[in-house]
Amino acid sequence: MESTKERILLAALRLFARKGYEAVSVSDIAAELGITKGALYRHYESKRHIFDSILRRMEQRDASEARAHALPEGTKAAAGEAYECVTAGQAAAFGKAMFRYWTADEFAACFRRMLTLEQYRDPEMGRLYRQYLSTGPLDYMTDILAALGLPEPRAAAVRFYAPMFLLYSVYDASEEGAAVTALADRLLDAAAEEWKGERGT
Repeated sequence: MESTKERILLAALRLFARKGYEAVSVSDIAAELGITKGALYRHYESKRHIFDSILRRMEQRDASEARAHALPEGTKAAAGEAYECVTAGQAAAFGKAMFRYWTADEFAACFRRMLTLEQYRDPEMGRLYRQYLSTGPLDYMTDILAALGLPEPRAAAVRFYAPMFLLYSVYDASEEGAAVTALADRLLDAAAEEWKGERGT
């Protein structure tokens, strides 16, 4: 059974995703759950405490996703040898899994939407947006593709990640999520096929 602390985190994240972090109060979160502010404060001392707990959860989940696909955690500088072991198939499968994670997993999808809303309002949110959704994934894929021996890993990473990045928004606006996910799969597979030719040049 879901604990009260878990229910608070998810309710807060849903509200942050709809209204933005700044627009949501502790009273709003308590009302969403049908509890008093006092009851909420027994679990989290402030809205910031709730947000910090969401961030810790996302860090744990991010690392868990990488481990589940036998991909390196951290930067190439910190885990260089692990990057050398990644195959093209693993990288493509990870891209597909991450698309599903950021769209179909409610916690991750709400986190993504919150960062999208807040990225221009708050420097910390902008940094987190880049870390999780723009330059962070792009840098990660660049390092993986460089380790695979592609001659222009940055350009290849852009071709791989750009469809995912665009299709997040398409998925959010669509009533046919499965069709959008299938399109993402095809585009990611096509990018991975290109890697084979590029490695041969």
